[in-house]
Amino acid sequence: MSNLTNDGRPDYMPPVRVAVVPLIFLLLLIGGMLVFISVDAVAEYSWAALFAASGVCVALGARYGFVSRKAMTWGLRRSAAQILPAIPLLIFIALIATTWMLSGVVPLLMHAGMGLLSPDVFLVITCLVCAGVSLLTGSSWTTIATVGVAFMGMGAGMGFSMGWTAGAIISGAYFGDKMSPLSDTTVIAASTCGVDLMKHIRYMCYTSGPAMLIALTVYGCVGMYVGTESSAGDIAQLRYSLAQTFNLTPWIAVIPVITGLLLILRLPTLLTLALSAAMGLAGIYIFQPQLLGTCGADSFSGTLMMLTRGCELSTGSATMDMLTATSGALGMMPTVILLTGSMTFAGVMIGTGMLTSLTNAFTQRLQKRSSLVGTTVASGIMLNAATADQYLSIIIGGNMFSNVYHRQNLDPTVLSRTIEDSTSVTSVLLPWNSCGVTQSAVLGVSTVIYAPFCIFNILSPVMSLTMACIGFRIRRLKPATA
Repeated sequence: MSNLTNDGRPDYMPPVRVAVVPLIFLLLLIGGMLVFISVDAVAEYSWAALFAASGVCVALGARYGFVSRKAMTWGLRRSAAQILPAIPLLIFIALIATTWMLSGVVPLLMHAGMGLLSPDVFLVITCLVCAGVSLLTGSSWTTIATVGVAFMGMGAGMGFSMGWTAGAIISGAYFGDKMSPLSDTTVIAASTCGVDLMKHIRYMCYTSGPAMLIALTVYGCVGMYVGTESSAGDIAQLRYSLAQTFNLTPWIAVIPVITGLLLILRLPTLLTLALSAAMGLAGIYIFQPQLLGTCGADSFSGTLMMLTRGCELSTGSATMDMLTATSGALGMMPTVILLTGSMTFAGVMIGTGMLTSLTNAFTQRLQKRSSLVGTTVASGIMLNAATADQYLSIIIGGNMFSNVYHRQNLDPTVLSRTIEDSTSVTSVLLPWNSCGVTQSAVLGVSTVIYAPFCIFNILSPVMSLTMACIGFRIRRLKPATA
């Protein structure tokens, strides 16, 4: 057993042929579930695959003698510090989904959207609105949990598949998050690579701009040339069902407006979500008192039960019944379990030194600019798969490649942009990553189903590789700086 550093961090690296086994095992399990069982099995049993891969990692460490209690504790603590803070956020997001639906916020937006938007431009408008909200707030998670949920209802009413609608929502939300100076991932990527924040954002325009334009073009073509199943009469019937079930007064819009102001004021995210859920709960009593008996919320204990288990409504339309059904805080429990599995897998990979071994293998023998950027992109996706967390992936990737980019005389903005292109926007495409887990639960669509339609997220790393290959806007350090 090799020595450890003073803080318990492993000071050794297992052979790459050993370190890659748990990751391959995880990917084979996920792929096996997808091929031999069903798409839904990936969402339902990914937590089991993560725990199984964690067991393989520990077993290999014990077999080859690079496991220690102190190192494992250090790795698990580091992983927990990144992932555990997301759990209370998820609970409050579930409460917002429940209270905003039952208070009429989401039904009001759905009713207005289905009346104003035409199927021809629906996906484009969805993507642009989510991008704008995320850009102003710096939060893709909050955007998807509020505006995104409303667009999912509108898309279903217009006959779009859930995959296309979710793809447009996620593409817009992650573009805005990536380009916002208020975004935590953007700030982390810039600071980790030692780049000025605004300089980092401006430099991302060269890859994110074309990727977004292509995404909007695709969504526009789909809206224009792919016929939807719902007729004008179907949409009118859905709007009628909403109007008969909810009191759709314009005063309900006060709730999302205040939430937007709280986000612009940059209050702590947890506080903002808690206040938004509280406003939604108050809105049920103020705007929708007729639903209190239906949901059993006419007493204190009944209200707690509603928040815990959600409520199902009868609107007179099977489609709208499905869209307005809520699952409360308990509906987020599978997501919490999956995050726990992600945290465990990342922790043992770090604690055994396997993650360090894999990342170092990526940085060896890099000479060409295109191969360096390509390796950064590949390692970003690999880190998202291995750590199941975008924050860890950004921090590890930035630290891992910083010296390599410096030796190649490349400006650190090239690194910070490539890290964002390959890490923060691809995290939502992996079923076991914290982002993929969360957005799948919030939107009610399996990650495997919506991933092919997240055009912007797929194209971002491709644009990084393209720019590196043609040498467009690849900045070099000045001789004195280098």
